[in-house]
Amino acid sequence: MRKIIFLLVCVFSISMNAQQQIDEGVVISKQTMSSDNEQVNAQLAMMGNMISTTYFKNDKTRSETSNPMTGTTVFIANNTSKKSMVLMDNAMIGKKYMEADISPSKEDLENMKIVKTNEKKTVLGYECQRYNVTMAKDGADMTMAIYTTNKLKAISQQTASFGKDFEGFPLYMDISILQQGMALNMVIEVTEIKAEKVSDDKFSLTPPEGYSKVDNLPGM
Repeated sequence: MRKIIFLLVCVFSISMNAQQQIDEGVVISKQTMSSDNEQVNAQLAMMGNMISTTYFKNDKTRSETSNPMTGTTVFIANNTSKKSMVLMDNAMIGKKYMEADISPSKEDLENMKIVKTNEKKTVLGYECQRYNVTMAKDGADMTMAIYTTNKLKAISQQTASFGKDFEGFPLYMDISILQQGMALNMVIEVTEIKAEKVSDDKFSLTPPEGYSKVDNLPGM
């Protein structure tokens, strides 16, 4: 009986800790993609899972994604100034960076529908709220099921420009994309959350040496 009580206390303690507000730390997430096209699936299989590391501190966020085939992409955002920068380094384009405003544009809002549902999902001990989002952009129609928590003070690159109808940081995203008759599915799932100190240097919006500025980047 004592063992059962001890286990219940431990589980309750973990749940309570997980639900605490975290203003500074690191989030690890995994992205998997699949398609209804066999050739595309073969290419995706060669890429493997995409692992992203997100650092956050107060109103600043930095996400790093690296893959042998696609190179390295870094997203840095400041939620107070609404400014962001994307750094991309790969064999196809070299070292490029793009600056942007993360406030939603009028065009984006007109082509987007956000519905907050009553459905909830627990991810890593965090109770998450489900949002259903549909949008059209760059010739692609997207349907998303997104589960968010308001316990992490971080910015997601995927949802940064969704506007005031969307709240929280996504811990699980299921995205269906239809473009030119081809269907693609993407799942982004947070696998680890750590509360720890993060250096201010990671959030600098000054581009590193060797990077040249562009107005657009592939996939942006």
